[in-house]
Amino acid sequence: MQKLKLKHPAAIRWFHWINFPLLFLMIWSGLLIYWANDVYRIGPLHFFPAWVYRVFRMDHRLAEGMALHFVFMWLFVINGILYVAYTLISGEWRLLVPRSLSTFRNAWHVVLHDLGLHKPLPQDKYNAAQQVSYSGIIVMGVGSVLTGLAIYKPAQLAWLAALFGGYEGARLIHFVLTIGYVLFFVVHVWQVIRAGWNNFRGIVIGYELVEENE
Repeated sequence: MQKLKLKHPAAIRWFHWINFPLLFLMIWSGLLIYWANDVYRIGPLHFFPAWVYRVFRMDHRLAEGMALHFVFMWLFVINGILYVAYTLISGEWRLLVPRSLSTFRNAWHVVLHDLGLHKPLPQDKYNAAQQVSYSGIIVMGVGSVLTGLAIYKPAQLAWLAALFGGYEGARLIHFVLTIGYVLFFVVHVWQVIRAGWNNFRGIVIGYELVEENE
């Protein structure tokens, strides 16, 4: 017999769905800024060729990109602070934060299982890989905000920029973190598709179908 069981409370769902478009808009506006000085390369080639900016109309929009980036940055920060505060107050953090070194070993086993190379492991609400990645994304968010402030005001916040190796170091870390978000998003969507509708239902309406022994 199947029944609906609460998996994600409303607050978690709201934070999740608010953060998704905010992160997309942050990356988009960040690319409008990056166009003005796209210094990073893959070998002899720019990370984003000139035609990418033209096709997606990201060129010559520096002022617009900076304005949008800083507006959405504050919304991103507020949503992140409220999310962390909620997990601490509600006790949800106990399910999310890795509690021991074995969690990281089990996370690797989850990856191997997803690749069809390892048998599945028993899990609670979140498996070990989710605990590591969801906790890591919070650390990445803090890093993005701090490095973003460092490259926005490198003179006024020279002490902050110095923590990341100066302006160039802070900018590189900021860029690498952005690539990390994109990779996280791709893997996350792939896992959602792989897990199926019942898992996705949990983050949409909060409930999932579970088997109940009569």
